[in-house]
Amino acid sequence: MREFGLTGGIGSGKSTVAALLVGRGAHLIDADAIVKELQAPGAPVFEAMVAHFGTQIVGADGHLDRQRVADIVFRDEAELKALNDMVHPAVGTEMKAQRDQLKGTDAILVTDIPLLVRADGSKSPNDDYKKLWGIIVVDCDPEIAVARLVAHRGFDEEDARARISAQASREARLEVADHVIDNSGDLDALTPQIDQCWTWMQTCEAVTPGR
Repeated sequence: MREFGLTGGIGSGKSTVAALLVGRGAHLIDADAIVKELQAPGAPVFEAMVAHFGTQIVGADGHLDRQRVADIVFRDEAELKALNDMVHPAVGTEMKAQRDQLKGTDAILVTDIPLLVRADGSKSPNDDYKKLWGIIVVDCDPEIAVARLVAHRGFDEEDARARISAQASREARLEVADHVIDNSGDLDALTPQIDQCWTWMQTCEAVTPGR
């Protein structure tokens, strides 16, 4: 099994890139999708969050109000840590279970990890990430990312800029990249880059064994 980390900032189009790689034959572990499953009504992580933050984070439909959670933790480091302590261990356990299913095969695995590069520019200390064959960074002009968040995800501009600023910088991500996909353009510009990336993934040797 060859495992590649995929990362990029909010609004970069990382999910689109992941889907296109799956279309080429890659397997995908999607950290964000796992989080959503773990935060479904009745799931242990959901119950722990409600116990901590209160019913204010539950929408009228009984599901988690993600925007309300974001509003609470975004500017409160203590609450953000509390959230991470509830979510991250469970996500790690599920990611390991999915990864273990592919061990010993010739699969090419893409692990979509939004926080592979942390806000301070350092890489996640997770030991699993040290075994990656390479890191793929989806790069995007921050102004384009802001426009996408406003147009397609309903952010107001100030919030979009604040979210981008709170993540790792564009430069910090590019510094750890083994392969860069520029997603500042449209799908026509993206498609040949996906083909090039897929060829690279199939033919490269581990970039930094034991990174």
